[in-house]
Amino acid sequence: MDFEPYRGELVAYCYRMLGSFHEAEDLVQETMLRAWKARDRYDSTRASVRTWLYRIATNACLTALQGRVRRPLPSGLAAPSDDPGAPLTPAFDIPWLQPFPDARFDTEVRADLRLALVAAMQVLPPRQRAVLVLREVLEFTAAEVAEQLGTTATAVNSALQRARAALADVGGLDEVTEPDDPEVRAAIQRYMQAFEAADVPALVRLLTDEAVLEMPPVPLWYRGSRDYGLFMDRVFQMRGTGWGMRQLTANGQPALAAYAPEPGGGLRLHTLQVFTVTGGRIAHNVVFADPRVCAAFDLPQQISSGEFRRAR
Repeated sequence: MDFEPYRGELVAYCYRMLGSFHEAEDLVQETMLRAWKARDRYDSTRASVRTWLYRIATNACLTALQGRVRRPLPSGLAAPSDDPGAPLTPAFDIPWLQPFPDARFDTEVRADLRLALVAAMQVLPPRQRAVLVLREVLEFTAAEVAEQLGTTATAVNSALQRARAALADVGGLDEVTEPDDPEVRAAIQRYMQAFEAADVPALVRLLTDEAVLEMPPVPLWYRGSRDYGLFMDRVFQMRGTGWGMRQLTANGQPALAAYAPEPGGGLRLHTLQVFTVTGGRIAHNVVFADPRVCAAFDLPQQISSGEFRRAR
């Protein structure tokens, strides 16, 4: 019995449930181990292997979520800061939402992994979260989900309605733009060029008026192109110019890996930035600064300026 073909989609499922890529990988490994140990008890007349694996994974996720607090982004915790010079003190005690490394999985697995949606789902009770993903994203029937959760189809449909209602007030979830959309590619390319040139006015021109910038694990966030620009002024004053950027995707969204100049030459990985582009302009940038998060994307930690130019 081969479970490996299901690993990618199970990692994406557990990630939606937990908001942590690292924990999702661990739970899928646990799911595979449980399935292997129970393979002699698998009954093909009751469920497909895929449905059976999702039942095991769902139980593992629900157990892992017992007593847990949700994984937020800074914008989900407090009002925006009005001080672009505020101290950048990380809060590692908060279990921040993590990005999802697209390059490690196929496009179907990456569907509906947008950061805003995963963050919004974190406010749902775990069983509602499971019902929403299993029914809306993975398109299992109500009867299949009831079997996976040990409940009834009526209870599943009721939980789905409550989950939909809870997310109805979350704005922007339907504003889907693909990373390979020409308008999106052009906006990201211009942003990358402006960032590498440390050209703050050019960066600001690429933003929507209400653009959001947030930087987990720092619990600060800013709203509006003015404060965004003032903060970027601060960044370039602190870290200098001569940055390098690499394009990639995360959560099915355009992303950039930012490499900061080193005092002795060369560039060091600084942040992973995940963008939402609306109408050809940057509406949201989530800047992940935790090296443990960046490690999931298999990016080189250091690179010479010459190597960087050749890679481009």
